Amino acid sequence: MRARRLAATLAVTTLALSTLTSLAAAPGPAAAHERLDSDHPAHVKHDLEKARKATARFTDEREAVKAGYKHTDMCVSSTEGGMGYHYVKDAYIGSTDPAKPAVLVYVPGKDGKRQLGALEYVVLDRDKNVNTDDDRPRMFGRGFDGPMPGHAPEMPVHYDLHVWLYKHNPDGLLATFNPDVHCPAS
Repeated sequence: MRARRLAATLAVTTLALSTLTSLAAAPGPAAAHERLDSDHPAHVKHDLEKARKATARFTDEREAVKAGYKHTDMCVSSTEGGMGYHYVKDAYIGSTDPAKPAVLVYVPGKDGKRQLGALEYVVLDRDKNVNTDDDRPRMFGRGFDGPMPGHAPEMPVHYDLHVWLYKHNPDGLLATFNPDVHCPAS
């Protein structure tokens, strides 16, 4: 039940993310400007390929919905760029398996259709303290962003990591926001 409530909170609170620009400047080793766009170590290449193989079918957003990802209609952006629309699968919150991202991020396409842009992994902070990070998860050769407070009252302290596997991000493969993503005017 708690995971279901968290997933609903994640889906509903994407609006809060649109005004939250501090995510990209999270403290510690997970700074958003850290880049891993080329010359990946073998284990990172392996994990990226595993993620791509597991999520390739989700280039069709209908497949994501069939697989249990709950779609949202709020496009997230900030002064640093955009993310897009978040589709959340509650069963994968806490996963650090490259094949099981908790969130699929769809970007607005030129034709108005949503296109898969990024994967997002979300892990809850064990001690719920934004001042400690001894449980910071790592994937793809880098620590997650956070810990950060929830983006709504019911959302707990957590870590997250974006991976722009399906849309090039000039700020880096693992940057939070993509300056080339623009949400439609509301």
